Amino acid sequence: MKNIEFDANLSFKSSLGWITVFSRAEKIVQIEIIGSSNKGPCGNRVIPNFGKSKALPEAKAKILEYISGKSQYLDLNFGYEGTEFQEKVWKQVFKIKFGQTMTYSEIAEKIGNPGAARAVGTAVGSNPLPLLIPCHRVVAAGNKLTGYFAGEGIETQQQIIDIERASKKGLSK
Repeated sequence: MKNIEFDANLSFKSSLGWITVFSRAEKIVQIEIIGSSNKGPCGNRVIPNFGKSKALPEAKAKILEYISGKSQYLDLNFGYEGTEFQEKVWKQVFKIKFGQTMTYSEIAEKIGNPGAARAVGTAVGSNPLPLLIPCHRVVAAGNKLTGYFAGEGIETQQQIIDIERASKKGLSK
C-alpha cells in the first residue's frame, strides 16, 4: 500500500482488531485493519490519533455498526487515487454485492481484460479502503480465500465474509 496524504486519523479497537482510519479534507482516504496479533503488513503498530476531522467519528461509528452485523452499508464520503487500471478494478470490486464474492478472473472479465487475473489481484491488494471497497469479497477460483493482507489476513477475510452472510440472513428476515 502506498503512503497517502492525510490531515487526521483515528485508531480504535474492534472485533477485527485495531483499525485506523485516515482522512483528508473530510474524506476517508485510507483504512488499515491492523488486527489483534499484528501479523499483517502493518506490522506491530497502532498509529496515535492525529488531527481533527468530522469524518472520523462518523467512520468509526459506521464501521463498528457494519462489523457488528447491524448494517449492510458503509455510506461514507471517501476518495482514492490509483493507476487507471487500479481504479477500474476498485470500481468493479465496489459493485460486488453485500454477502457475495467474485473471483479475480471474473473481475478481469468484467473490466474487459480476461487475461489479467494476476494484475487484478495486485490491484485488489493495493486497495487503500478495505471494507469500503470490499476487497474481502474477492476470492480465488473455487471460492478459495487467498491473498488477503488486512488484519490477520485470510482469518480476517473469512471473519468479514461470515459477518456479512450472517447479517444478510438476519436483516432479510
